[in-house]
Amino acid sequence: MVNREKLIALRPSLSLDQASSEVEQFQNEVLRPILKFQHELLLAIFQHYVDQRKGVFHKLNPKEKLSYIQHSVQKDSKLRELLIGLVLGHFTLEEWEKYLAEEKAIRKRMIDLLVQRIQDGIKHTFHSP
Repeated sequence: MVNREKLIALRPSLSLDQASSEVEQFQNEVLRPILKFQHELLLAIFQHYVDQRKGVFHKLNPKEKLSYIQHSVQKDSKLRELLIGLVLGHFTLEEWEKYLAEEKAIRKRMIDLLVQRIQDGIKHTFHSP
């Protein structure tokens, strides 16, 4: 139980509206705090991903950059699985069991949240040439 408490204590506290479903509750109580906690690392991983592709990303206009992020996270299985693993690694055993029970729905939300968080972070981090 000590690891469970330590994992949960690492997460920032968020003030979110009451969830209407178990999956939404899981999203708000588990996924969002983990993603906020890992924000800088998520952006660093995406920056590395962009750099490996010869910086094509930096030549895109802002709208194209958002589309590039979404396409990359959704379609590049290596990147997607790395980002998902980053989140899963912060689950407690109980959260892992809940995840497995609703894996398809939670995974979809997780990918959507990853895209959104990277897009929002990129707007503030990367600058057009």
